[in-house]
Amino acid sequence: MKCMDVVYTKEDKPREMCGLFGVFGVEYAASLIYQGLFSQQHRGQEGAGIVVSDGMKVHSLKGQGLVSDIFEADAWDRLPGYLGIGHVRYSTTGSTRIQNVQPLVVECVDGIWAVAHNGNLVNAARLRRMYQEAGAIFQTSTDSEVLVHLLADPMYRSRPRRVARALNEIQGSFSFLIMTKDALMAARDPLGFKPLSIGRLGEGYVVASETCALNQIGAKYLRDVEPGELVTIDKEGLHSHRFAERPRQHLAQCVFEMVYFARPDSLVFGKNVHLVRQQYGRCLAREHAVDADIVIAIPDSGNSAALGYSQESGIPLNYGFIRNHYVGRTFIMPEADARTRGVDMKLAVLPEVVRDQRVVVVDDSIVRGTTARRRVACLREAGAKEIHLRISCPPTANPCFFGIDFPSKEELIAGVHDVGGVCEYLGADSLGYLSVEGLLSPFDKPENFCTACFTGDYPVDISAMHGKESLETHTHESNE
Repeated sequence: MKCMDVVYTKEDKPREMCGLFGVFGVEYAASLIYQGLFSQQHRGQEGAGIVVSDGMKVHSLKGQGLVSDIFEADAWDRLPGYLGIGHVRYSTTGSTRIQNVQPLVVECVDGIWAVAHNGNLVNAARLRRMYQEAGAIFQTSTDSEVLVHLLADPMYRSRPRRVARALNEIQGSFSFLIMTKDALMAARDPLGFKPLSIGRLGEGYVVASETCALNQIGAKYLRDVEPGELVTIDKEGLHSHRFAERPRQHLAQCVFEMVYFARPDSLVFGKNVHLVRQQYGRCLAREHAVDADIVIAIPDSGNSAALGYSQESGIPLNYGFIRNHYVGRTFIMPEADARTRGVDMKLAVLPEVVRDQRVVVVDDSIVRGTTARRRVACLREAGAKEIHLRISCPPTANPCFFGIDFPSKEELIAGVHDVGGVCEYLGADSLGYLSVEGLLSPFDKPENFCTACFTGDYPVDISAMHGKESLETHTHESNE
C-alpha cells in the first residue's frame, strides 16, 4: 500500500449533529446568520437554512451542501429582516434530503413558526405515531418535527405558556431555536446535553451553539441558556422561564463536545475547549508515558492534546501529518463514497520528520479503527521506528443516542476488543487511552457530564431508540 501522500477520511470519527444561530434586533439579520453558520460549519455539512422576519413577513432559504454554496451574494436581498434563525445539519435522525434540512417552517392557525434543533429526542417515535393516528401529516422524517405538531396542538395552543408546555412533553437531548414573525426563543433540555449561548450585539441579541460564532460577528458573550430554561427575546427585551423543574439528579452535558466536536476557540459549558484538550494531553502523558523522540498530532482535532502531551512529557512536538485545509471535514459526509473521495486530498505524511523516529501519535478518538490502522501503516512505510498511539478520551465502546451518529456497539472496535486487541489490530507498538477520571478532571462538577459512549451508563431511557432512519417511511423521494 502506497501511503506517502495518502490522506485519510474521518470515517473513524463520531459524526456530529448540528449548529444553531439566531439573532434579534439587528440590521441585516440574514448576513449575520450566514457568518454565524459559517463559523459553525464543522458541526454539519449536509445542509443549511436561514429564516428571517421583518416583523410582518417571514422569508426562508435552505439547501443541501455547504453554507457558502447555498447562500449566494444576492441572497440578502431576498432575506430582509431584523430577526431570524439558522441551522447547519448533520443528520442523526432522518435521511439526507431537502425536506429534512432545517429550520423547519410551518404555518399554523396563529401564524408562521420556524424551528431549528440540535440533538435527538428519545420519545419522538411515540409522539409521531400518536399524531399520525390522529390524522396529522408529517413532511419530514426528522424527530424535530414533533415539536411543530406539539406547538400546533389545540391542547397547547389555547393555554398559557404554550411553548413551555410543548417543550415539557419531549424527552432526550435538545437545544432548540424557535421563531415567530416577531420573537426569538431558545431552549435547552433539562439535563443540558447540548450547548447554547447568548450574546449581545449592540441593542440586539445573538444565540449560538458555540461562542466562536458570537466572536465571528463581534457579539459579547453574556451567558449560557440554562438547562430546562426557555428564553424569549422580543421588542420588550429578554425574558426567562423554566419549562421543566431542575432535575434531582445531575446534568448530562456531552463531554464529546470537549473531546472533539467544538472549535478550540469556543467556550463550551463554561470552559475554553483548547485549554481542556491541552489538559487532556497532559493527563494522557502522565497516565501513558513512553520513551520517544517526537510527538505528532492527527490534525486538527488532536492538536491541542498533542501540545499538552509534549509539554508534560518533555518530548518535542513536530509536524508528522500535514492537512489540506481546503478539504472539508469528510467524516460529516454521510455516504461512504463521498468520504472515500476525500481520502486522497486531506492528510499527507512527512517522511522526513518521522523516519527513524520513535513517534507518539496523539488523536482524539478511535471509532471503527480502520482509518487509524491505515495511518499506522503509512507511518511505518514512511520509516517510523516505533509508533505509540495516545488517544485523548477513553475507549468508545457504546453507541450514542443523544445526537452523535456513532455506529452500533458491534461496529465500534472498542465495543468488541480490549485495549490489547485494538492495539494489535492497528499495528501500533503501544496504545494508551485517557481514563474516565482524566476525561472529567478539568471540571469542578464531573458528575454533570454524560460519558455513556465510554461507560454505557445512559442518563435517560434509550429503549425506544432504533437508529437514525427509524422515522423514514421510504415511500416518497423528492429531487426538490
